[in-house]
Amino acid sequence: MHTFILSDLHIADAEPLDPKRPLWKAFKRREHFVDDDVAGLLRFAADRAESEGETCEVIFNGDVFDFDPITQMPDPPPSPVHWLARLRGLGTEEWMSAFKMDIIVQDHPVFFAAVADFARRGHQVVFVTGNHDVELVWPAVQARIRDALDLDEEGYTRIRFCDWFYLSAGDTYVSHGHQSDPYCVVTDPIHPLIQVRGRPCIRLPFGDVANRYMLNGMGYFNPHATANYIMSGAAYVKFFFKYMVRDQPLLAWTWFWSAGVTLIITLAHFIRPPLRDPLMVEGKVQSIAERSNATPAMVRQLAVSHVEPAATNPLMIIRELWLDRALLYIGIVYLSWQVIMAINLVWAISTLWVLLPFALLFPLFLQYSFRVKPETFALPLMDERRADWVHRITGARFAVMGHTHIPELKDIGPLRFCNGGFWSPAFTEPECTTRIGTQTFVWLHGHNERILELWEWPPGAAAPQPYDLAVS
Repeated sequence: MHTFILSDLHIADAEPLDPKRPLWKAFKRREHFVDDDVAGLLRFAADRAESEGETCEVIFNGDVFDFDPITQMPDPPPSPVHWLARLRGLGTEEWMSAFKMDIIVQDHPVFFAAVADFARRGHQVVFVTGNHDVELVWPAVQARIRDALDLDEEGYTRIRFCDWFYLSAGDTYVSHGHQSDPYCVVTDPIHPLIQVRGRPCIRLPFGDVANRYMLNGMGYFNPHATANYIMSGAAYVKFFFKYMVRDQPLLAWTWFWSAGVTLIITLAHFIRPPLRDPLMVEGKVQSIAERSNATPAMVRQLAVSHVEPAATNPLMIIRELWLDRALLYIGIVYLSWQVIMAINLVWAISTLWVLLPFALLFPLFLQYSFRVKPETFALPLMDERRADWVHRITGARFAVMGHTHIPELKDIGPLRFCNGGFWSPAFTEPECTTRIGTQTFVWLHGHNERILELWEWPPGAAAPQPYDLAVS
Protein backbone atom coordinates (compact mmCIF):
# COMPACT_ATOMS: atom_id res chain seq x y z
CA MET A 1 0.00 0.00 0.00
CA HIS A 2 1.14 3.51 -0.82
CA THR A 3 0.93 5.93 2.09
CA PHE A 4 1.39 9.68 1.73
CA ILE A 5 1.71 11.72 4.93
CA LEU A 6 1.61 15.50 5.03
CA SER A 7 1.10 17.81 7.97
CA ASP A 8 0.90 21.43 9.04
CA LEU A 9 -1.15 22.89 6.21
CA HIS A 10 -2.75 25.31 8.71
CA ILE A 11 -5.82 25.83 6.53
CA ALA A 12 -7.92 28.66 7.99
CA ASP A 13 -10.05 31.51 6.69
CA ALA A 14 -9.01 33.97 4.00
CA GLU A 15 -7.90 37.33 5.39
CA PRO A 16 -9.44 40.30 3.53
CA LEU A 17 -7.18 43.17 2.55
CA ASP A 18 -7.24 46.08 4.96
CA PRO A 19 -6.30 49.22 2.96
CA LYS A 20 -5.22 50.97 6.17
CA ARG A 21 -2.99 48.05 7.18
CA PRO A 22 -2.03 46.27 3.94
CA LEU A 23 0.44 43.91 5.66
CA TRP A 24 -1.90 42.85 8.48
CA LYS A 25 -2.01 39.02 8.43
CA ALA A 26 -0.96 39.06 4.78
CA PHE A 27 0.20 35.42 5.10
CA LYS A 28 -3.49 34.41 5.37
CA ARG A 29 -4.50 35.94 2.05
CA ARG A 30 -6.08 33.75 -0.58
CA GLU A 31 -3.13 34.12 -2.96
CA HIS A 32 -1.00 32.16 -0.49
CA PHE A 33 -3.37 29.18 -0.18
CA VAL A 34 -1.77 25.77 -0.76
CA ASP A 35 -5.00 24.12 -1.94
CA ASP A 36 -3.98 23.73 -5.59
CA ASP A 37 -0.70 22.05 -4.65
CA VAL A 38 -2.46 19.68 -2.24
CA ALA A 39 -4.93 18.82 -4.99
CA GLY A 40 -2.01 18.09 -7.31
CA LEU A 41 -0.42 15.78 -4.77
CA LEU A 42 -3.69 13.89 -4.20
CA ARG A 43 -4.10 13.34 -7.95
CA PHE A 44 -0.50 12.16 -8.20
CA ALA A 45 -0.94 9.77 -5.26
CA ALA A 46 -4.11 8.23 -6.69
CA ASP A 47 -2.67 7.93 -10.20
CA ARG A 48 0.55 6.32 -8.96
CA ALA A 49 -1.23 3.74 -6.80
CA GLU A 50 -3.78 2.87 -9.49
CA SER A 51 -1.06 2.47 -12.12
CA GLU A 52 0.42 -0.28 -9.95
CA GLY A 53 -2.93 -1.81 -9.09
CA GLU A 54 -2.56 -0.92 -5.42
CA THR A 55 -4.50 0.97 -2.79
CA CYS A 56 -3.46 4.30 -1.38
CA GLU A 57 -4.01 6.28 1.77
CA VAL A 58 -3.31 9.93 2.48
CA ILE A 59 -2.77 10.89 6.11
CA PHE A 60 -3.20 14.52 7.09
CA ASN A 61 -1.01 14.43 10.17
CA GLY A 62 -2.24 17.26 12.36
CA ASP A 63 -2.60 21.03 12.05
CA VAL A 64 -4.21 20.49 8.67
CA PHE A 65 -6.89 22.95 9.78
CA ASP A 66 -6.08 25.87 12.04
CA PHE A 67 -8.93 27.01 14.26
CA ASP A 68 -6.80 29.47 16.24
CA PRO A 69 -6.57 32.52 13.90
CA ILE A 70 -10.27 32.63 12.98
CA THR A 71 -11.88 35.69 14.56
CA GLN A 72 -15.15 35.93 12.61
CA MET A 73 -18.43 35.93 14.54
CA PRO A 74 -21.85 34.50 13.67
CA ASP A 75 -24.65 37.06 13.46
CA PRO A 76 -26.45 36.48 15.71
CA PRO A 77 -24.59 33.91 17.83
CA PRO A 78 -26.71 30.97 19.09
CA SER A 79 -25.61 31.69 22.66
CA PRO A 80 -23.94 34.60 24.50
CA VAL A 81 -20.33 35.29 23.46
CA HIS A 82 -17.74 36.53 25.95
CA TRP A 83 -16.19 39.95 25.28
CA LEU A 84 -12.76 38.35 24.93
CA ALA A 85 -14.08 36.01 22.24
CA ARG A 86 -15.43 38.99 20.31
CA LEU A 87 -11.99 40.56 20.48
CA ARG A 88 -9.78 37.53 19.79
CA GLY A 89 -12.01 34.79 18.36
CA LEU A 90 -14.52 32.19 19.50
CA GLY A 91 -13.69 29.55 22.08
CA THR A 92 -13.94 25.79 21.75
CA GLU A 93 -17.56 24.93 22.52
CA GLU A 94 -18.97 22.55 19.92
CA TRP A 95 -21.11 25.12 18.10
CA MET A 96 -18.17 27.53 18.01
CA SER A 97 -15.83 24.94 16.50
CA ALA A 98 -18.51 23.95 13.97
CA PHE A 99 -18.95 27.60 12.96
CA LYS A 100 -15.21 27.95 12.38
CA MET A 101 -15.21 24.74 10.34
CA ASP A 102 -18.01 26.17 8.17
CA ILE A 103 -15.84 29.20 7.43
CA ILE A 104 -12.89 26.98 6.48
CA VAL A 105 -15.08 24.90 4.18
CA GLN A 106 -16.48 28.03 2.55
CA ASP A 107 -13.02 29.47 1.85
CA HIS A 108 -11.35 26.26 0.63
CA PRO A 109 -13.54 24.58 -2.02
CA VAL A 110 -10.51 23.35 -3.99
CA PHE A 111 -9.12 21.44 -1.02
CA PHE A 112 -12.38 19.68 -0.15
CA ALA A 113 -13.14 18.89 -3.80
CA ALA A 114 -9.70 17.27 -4.14
CA VAL A 115 -10.16 15.17 -0.98
CA ALA A 116 -13.62 14.10 -2.14
CA ASP A 117 -12.33 13.07 -5.57
CA PHE A 118 -9.51 11.08 -3.94
CA ALA A 119 -12.01 9.19 -1.77
CA ARG A 120 -14.39 8.58 -4.68
CA ARG A 121 -11.55 6.84 -6.50
CA GLY A 122 -11.52 4.28 -3.70
CA HIS A 123 -8.64 5.52 -1.56
CA GLN A 124 -8.44 6.21 2.17
CA VAL A 125 -8.21 9.63 3.86
CA VAL A 126 -7.09 9.87 7.48
CA PHE A 127 -7.21 13.02 9.60
CA VAL A 128 -4.96 12.89 12.69
CA THR A 129 -5.53 15.77 15.07
CA GLY A 130 -2.75 18.14 16.11
CA ASN A 131 -2.72 20.97 18.62
CA HIS A 132 -4.11 23.61 16.24
CA ASP A 133 -6.98 21.38 15.06
CA VAL A 134 -7.76 19.49 18.26
CA GLU A 135 -11.32 20.77 17.76
CA LEU A 136 -11.71 18.02 15.15
CA VAL A 137 -12.73 15.75 18.04
CA TRP A 138 -16.19 17.36 18.07
CA PRO A 139 -18.77 15.23 16.18
CA ALA A 140 -20.33 18.39 14.71
CA VAL A 141 -16.99 19.43 13.20
CA GLN A 142 -16.47 16.01 11.63
CA ALA A 143 -20.03 16.18 10.29
CA ARG A 144 -19.25 19.53 8.62
CA ILE A 145 -16.26 17.96 6.86
CA ARG A 146 -18.28 14.94 5.71
CA ASP A 147 -21.01 17.23 4.39
CA ALA A 148 -18.42 19.29 2.51
CA LEU A 149 -17.02 16.15 0.86
CA ASP A 150 -20.52 15.11 -0.32
CA LEU A 151 -19.71 11.41 -0.64
CA ASP A 152 -22.00 8.42 -0.85
CA GLU A 153 -22.28 5.99 2.04
CA GLU A 154 -19.38 3.86 0.79
CA GLY A 155 -17.21 6.95 0.30
CA TYR A 156 -17.75 8.04 3.88
CA THR A 157 -16.26 4.76 5.11
CA ARG A 158 -12.94 5.86 3.56
CA ILE A 159 -12.77 8.98 5.75
CA ARG A 160 -11.57 8.53 9.31
CA PHE A 161 -10.68 10.85 12.16
CA CYS A 162 -8.02 9.82 14.68
CA ASP A 163 -7.67 11.58 18.01
CA TRP A 164 -3.89 11.90 18.13
CA PHE A 165 -2.21 8.91 16.45
CA TYR A 166 -2.69 6.34 13.70
CA LEU A 167 -0.96 3.07 12.82
CA SER A 168 -0.48 2.63 9.09
CA ALA A 169 -0.16 -0.88 7.66
CA GLY A 170 1.12 -2.16 10.99
CA ASP A 171 4.60 -0.72 10.42
CA THR A 172 4.27 3.08 10.84
CA TYR A 173 3.31 5.12 13.89
CA VAL A 174 1.90 8.47 12.76
CA SER A 175 1.35 11.30 15.24
CA HIS A 176 1.52 15.06 14.89
CA GLY A 177 4.17 15.39 17.58
CA HIS A 178 2.56 17.94 19.90
CA GLN A 179 2.30 15.28 22.62
CA SER A 180 6.11 15.50 22.87
CA ASP A 181 6.08 19.30 23.25
CA PRO A 182 5.36 20.59 26.79
CA TYR A 183 4.02 23.88 25.40
CA CYS A 184 1.52 22.23 23.04
CA VAL A 185 0.68 18.87 24.64
CA VAL A 186 -2.99 17.99 25.14
CA THR A 187 -3.09 17.00 28.80
CA ASP A 188 -5.62 14.18 28.45
CA PRO A 189 -6.00 13.16 24.79
CA ILE A 190 -8.62 10.52 25.61
CA HIS A 191 -10.76 13.04 27.52
CA PRO A 192 -9.90 16.49 26.10
CA LEU A 193 -13.08 18.22 27.33
CA ILE A 194 -13.46 20.42 30.40
CA GLN A 195 -16.36 22.50 31.70
CA VAL A 196 -16.16 26.30 31.59
CA ARG A 197 -19.06 28.51 32.69
CA GLY A 198 -21.24 25.42 32.83
CA ARG A 199 -20.61 24.39 29.21
CA PRO A 200 -18.26 21.72 27.80
CA CYS A 201 -15.32 22.94 25.76
CA ILE A 202 -11.90 21.69 24.70
CA ARG A 203 -8.91 22.33 26.94
CA LEU A 204 -6.36 24.03 24.69
CA PRO A 205 -2.59 23.75 25.21
CA PHE A 206 -0.64 26.85 26.20
CA GLY A 207 0.76 27.40 22.70
CA ASP A 208 -2.70 27.62 21.16
CA VAL A 209 -4.03 29.88 23.91
CA ALA A 210 -1.10 32.20 23.17
CA ASN A 211 -1.87 32.12 19.44
CA ARG A 212 -5.48 33.07 20.05
CA TYR A 213 -5.16 35.73 22.70
CA MET A 214 -1.78 37.21 21.74
CA LEU A 215 -0.95 36.70 18.07
CA ASN A 216 -4.52 37.32 16.90
CA GLY A 217 -4.00 40.87 18.15
CA MET A 218 -0.54 41.21 16.59
CA GLY A 219 -1.19 40.66 12.92
CA TYR A 220 2.32 41.39 11.71
CA PHE A 221 3.68 38.25 13.38
CA ASN A 222 3.20 35.04 11.40
CA PRO A 223 2.45 32.10 13.75
CA HIS A 224 3.46 29.65 10.99
CA ALA A 225 7.08 30.78 11.26
CA THR A 226 8.55 30.50 14.74
CA ALA A 227 11.41 32.85 13.87
CA ASN A 228 8.81 35.48 12.97
CA TYR A 229 7.48 35.84 16.53
CA ILE A 230 10.20 34.40 18.80
CA MET A 231 13.02 36.94 18.56
CA SER A 232 15.65 38.66 20.65
CA GLY A 233 14.83 41.95 22.35
CA ALA A 234 16.82 43.91 19.77
CA ALA A 235 15.04 42.12 16.92
CA TYR A 236 11.64 42.96 18.42
CA VAL A 237 12.57 46.65 18.64
CA LYS A 238 13.78 46.71 15.05
CA PHE A 239 10.66 44.88 13.86
CA PHE A 240 8.40 47.28 15.77
CA PHE A 241 9.89 50.43 14.30
CA LYS A 242 9.96 48.98 10.80
CA TYR A 243 6.39 47.67 10.61
CA MET A 244 4.24 48.56 13.60
CA VAL A 245 5.09 51.97 15.00
CA ARG A 246 2.39 53.70 12.93
CA ASP A 247 -0.29 50.98 12.76
CA GLN A 248 0.08 49.58 16.28
CA PRO A 249 2.01 52.07 18.43
CA LEU A 250 0.62 50.59 21.67
CA LEU A 251 2.00 47.15 20.87
CA ALA A 252 3.70 46.89 24.27
CA TRP A 253 0.37 47.30 26.03
CA THR A 254 -1.36 44.86 23.66
CA TRP A 255 1.34 42.30 24.35
CA PHE A 256 1.28 42.83 28.12
CA TRP A 257 -2.44 42.39 28.71
CA SER A 258 -2.67 39.60 26.12
CA ALA A 259 0.17 37.74 27.83
CA GLY A 260 -1.55 38.14 31.17
CA VAL A 261 -4.82 36.78 29.75
CA THR A 262 -2.93 33.88 28.17
CA LEU A 263 -1.32 32.98 31.48
CA ILE A 264 -4.58 33.16 33.43
CA ILE A 265 -6.59 31.12 30.92
CA THR A 266 -3.88 28.48 30.55
CA LEU A 267 -3.58 27.90 34.29
CA ALA A 268 -7.33 28.15 34.95
CA HIS A 269 -8.10 25.54 32.30
CA PHE A 270 -5.21 23.30 33.35
CA ILE A 271 -6.52 22.82 36.88
CA ARG A 272 -10.02 21.89 35.73
CA PRO A 273 -10.79 18.16 35.79
CA PRO A 274 -11.55 16.47 32.47
CA LEU A 275 -15.15 15.58 31.67
CA ARG A 276 -15.50 11.81 31.93
CA ASP A 277 -18.60 9.67 31.81
CA PRO A 278 -17.70 6.47 33.74
CA LEU A 279 -20.23 4.49 31.68
CA MET A 280 -18.54 5.50 28.41
CA VAL A 281 -14.82 5.35 29.25
CA GLU A 282 -14.22 1.90 27.83
CA GLY A 283 -16.34 2.60 24.79
CA LYS A 284 -14.36 5.75 24.07
CA VAL A 285 -11.04 3.94 24.37
CA GLN A 286 -12.34 1.20 22.10
CA SER A 287 -13.53 3.76 19.52
CA ILE A 288 -10.15 5.53 19.49
CA ALA A 289 -8.42 2.17 19.07
CA GLU A 290 -10.59 1.09 16.14
CA ARG A 291 -10.14 4.37 14.27
CA SER A 292 -6.38 4.33 14.87
CA ASN A 293 -5.81 0.66 13.89
CA ALA A 294 -4.67 0.02 17.47
CA THR A 295 -5.75 -1.92 20.54
CA PRO A 296 -7.27 -0.42 23.69
CA ALA A 297 -4.05 -1.26 25.56
CA MET A 298 -2.03 0.74 23.02
CA VAL A 299 -4.36 3.73 23.45
CA ARG A 300 -3.96 3.75 27.22
CA GLN A 301 -0.19 3.29 27.07
CA LEU A 302 0.35 6.00 24.46
CA ALA A 303 -1.97 8.37 26.33
CA VAL A 304 0.27 8.35 29.41
CA SER A 305 3.57 8.50 27.54
CA HIS A 306 3.32 12.19 26.66
CA VAL A 307 5.47 14.87 28.28
CA GLU A 308 4.30 16.94 31.22
CA PRO A 309 2.53 20.16 30.19
CA ALA A 310 4.35 23.42 30.79
CA ALA A 311 1.41 24.47 32.95
CA THR A 312 2.77 22.19 35.68
CA ASN A 313 5.56 24.79 36.00
CA PRO A 314 4.02 28.27 35.54
CA LEU A 315 7.50 29.84 35.47
CA MET A 316 8.09 28.15 32.11
CA ILE A 317 5.02 29.89 30.70
CA ILE A 318 5.89 33.22 32.30
CA ARG A 319 9.34 33.11 30.68
CA GLU A 320 7.98 32.22 27.25
CA LEU A 321 5.51 35.11 27.47
CA TRP A 322 8.29 37.53 28.50
CA LEU A 323 6.24 38.40 31.56
CA ASP A 324 9.25 37.78 33.80
CA ARG A 325 11.16 40.51 31.99
CA ALA A 326 8.15 42.82 32.07
CA LEU A 327 7.71 42.38 35.81
CA LEU A 328 11.45 42.84 36.41
CA TYR A 329 11.40 46.07 34.37
CA ILE A 330 8.37 47.37 36.29
CA GLY A 331 10.10 46.43 39.54
CA ILE A 332 13.24 48.39 38.59
CA VAL A 333 11.17 51.45 37.68
CA TYR A 334 9.21 51.19 40.93
CA LEU A 335 12.33 50.72 43.05
CA SER A 336 14.07 53.66 41.36
CA TRP A 337 11.07 55.87 42.04
CA GLN A 338 10.86 54.78 45.69
CA VAL A 339 14.56 55.60 46.23
CA ILE A 340 14.10 59.13 44.94
CA MET A 341 10.89 59.62 46.93
CA ALA A 342 12.68 58.48 50.10
CA ILE A 343 15.53 60.95 49.49
CA ASN A 344 12.98 63.66 48.72
CA LEU A 345 11.57 63.34 52.23
CA VAL A 346 14.77 64.77 53.73
CA TRP A 347 16.25 66.65 50.80
CA ALA A 348 14.20 68.18 48.00
CA ILE A 349 15.53 67.09 44.62
CA SER A 350 14.20 66.96 41.08
CA THR A 351 12.23 63.86 40.09
CA LEU A 352 14.57 63.57 37.10
CA TRP A 353 17.08 62.06 39.52
CA VAL A 354 15.02 58.88 39.19
CA LEU A 355 17.07 58.23 36.06
CA LEU A 356 20.19 57.68 38.15
CA PRO A 357 19.07 54.59 40.14
CA PHE A 358 17.26 53.36 37.02
CA ALA A 359 20.52 53.62 35.02
CA LEU A 360 22.34 51.69 37.76
CA LEU A 361 19.75 48.92 37.89
CA PHE A 362 18.98 48.65 34.16
CA PRO A 363 22.15 46.64 33.33
CA LEU A 364 20.85 43.92 35.69
CA PHE A 365 17.67 43.81 33.60
CA LEU A 366 19.66 43.51 30.38
CA GLN A 367 21.92 40.83 31.82
CA TYR A 368 18.93 38.73 32.87
CA SER A 369 17.07 39.29 29.59
CA PHE A 370 20.01 38.18 27.45
CA ARG A 371 20.52 35.04 29.55
CA VAL A 372 16.93 33.78 29.15
CA LYS A 373 16.60 31.75 25.96
CA PRO A 374 13.36 30.56 24.31
CA GLU A 375 12.64 26.92 25.12
CA THR A 376 10.01 26.33 22.44
CA PHE A 377 11.01 23.21 20.46
CA ALA A 378 14.12 22.93 22.64
CA LEU A 379 13.34 19.25 23.31
CA PRO A 380 13.33 16.78 20.39
CA LEU A 381 9.99 15.22 19.51
CA MET A 382 11.60 11.80 19.45
CA ASP A 383 14.52 10.53 21.51
CA GLU A 384 15.79 7.01 22.16
CA ARG A 385 13.60 6.44 25.21
CA ARG A 386 10.43 7.58 23.45
CA ALA A 387 11.37 5.59 20.33
CA ASP A 388 11.73 2.49 22.47
CA TRP A 389 8.31 3.11 24.02
CA VAL A 390 6.62 3.57 20.64
CA HIS A 391 8.26 0.46 19.22
CA ARG A 392 7.40 -1.71 22.21
CA ILE A 393 3.81 -0.44 22.44
CA THR A 394 2.91 -0.50 18.73
CA GLY A 395 5.49 -2.75 17.07
CA ALA A 396 6.13 -0.04 14.47
CA ARG A 397 9.39 0.24 12.49
CA PHE A 398 8.74 3.81 11.36
CA ALA A 399 7.54 6.92 13.20
CA VAL A 400 6.32 10.02 11.37
CA MET A 401 5.60 13.39 12.98
CA GLY A 402 5.33 17.07 12.05
CA HIS A 403 4.70 20.01 14.37
CA THR A 404 8.18 21.62 14.33
CA HIS A 405 8.03 22.43 10.58
CA ILE A 406 11.59 21.07 10.26
CA PRO A 407 12.02 18.08 7.87
CA GLU A 408 14.09 15.24 9.32
CA LEU A 409 14.96 11.66 8.44
CA LYS A 410 17.15 9.60 10.77
CA ASP A 411 17.38 6.46 12.86
CA ILE A 412 16.49 6.82 16.54
CA GLY A 413 16.75 3.67 18.61
CA PRO A 414 14.65 0.92 16.99
CA LEU A 415 12.76 3.37 14.76
CA ARG A 416 13.33 5.11 11.45
CA PHE A 417 12.08 8.57 12.36
CA CYS A 418 10.85 11.18 9.91
CA ASN A 419 9.48 14.67 10.39
CA GLY A 420 7.34 15.45 7.37
CA GLY A 421 7.91 19.21 7.48
CA PHE A 422 5.10 21.63 6.65
CA TRP A 423 3.01 23.23 3.90
CA SER A 424 1.61 26.38 5.54
CA PRO A 425 2.65 29.71 4.02
CA ALA A 426 5.58 31.02 6.07
CA PHE A 427 7.66 34.03 5.13
CA THR A 428 10.65 35.87 6.55
CA GLU A 429 8.87 39.24 6.48
CA PRO A 430 5.30 40.62 6.64
CA GLU A 431 5.43 41.51 2.93
CA CYS A 432 5.33 37.74 2.22
CA THR A 433 7.97 37.82 -0.50
CA THR A 434 10.60 35.37 0.80
CA ARG A 435 9.09 32.00 1.56
CA ILE A 436 10.52 29.80 4.30
CA GLY A 437 11.00 26.14 3.43
CA THR A 438 9.10 24.09 0.89
CA GLN A 439 6.16 21.68 0.87
CA THR A 440 7.48 18.33 2.07
CA PHE A 441 5.71 15.04 2.65
CA VAL A 442 6.43 11.42 3.52
CA TRP A 443 5.95 8.61 1.02
CA LEU A 444 5.84 4.98 2.14
CA HIS A 445 5.74 2.30 -0.53
CA GLY A 446 7.07 -1.13 -1.41
CA HIS A 447 5.82 -4.67 -1.82
CA ASN A 448 7.39 -7.14 0.60
CA GLU A 449 8.71 -4.49 2.96
CA ARG A 450 7.86 -0.82 2.73
CA ILE A 451 10.47 1.92 2.53
CA LEU A 452 10.08 5.45 3.89
CA GLU A 453 11.15 8.48 1.85
CA LEU A 454 10.93 12.23 2.26
CA TRP A 455 9.67 14.10 -0.82
CA GLU A 456 8.69 17.65 -1.66
CA TRP A 457 6.09 19.33 -3.84
CA PRO A 458 7.61 22.73 -4.65
CA PRO A 459 4.99 25.52 -4.69
CA GLY A 460 3.34 25.63 -8.09
CA ALA A 461 5.01 22.41 -9.29
CA ALA A 462 3.34 19.76 -11.45
CA ALA A 463 5.04 16.74 -9.86
CA PRO A 464 6.96 15.86 -6.69
CA GLN A 465 10.67 15.34 -6.33
CA PRO A 466 12.88 13.70 -3.67
CA TYR A 467 13.73 16.10 -0.87
CA ASP A 468 17.42 16.79 -0.34
CA LEU A 469 18.02 17.05 3.39
CA ALA A 470 21.58 18.26 2.72
CA VAL A 471 20.28 21.61 1.44
CA SER A 472 17.54 22.09 4.03
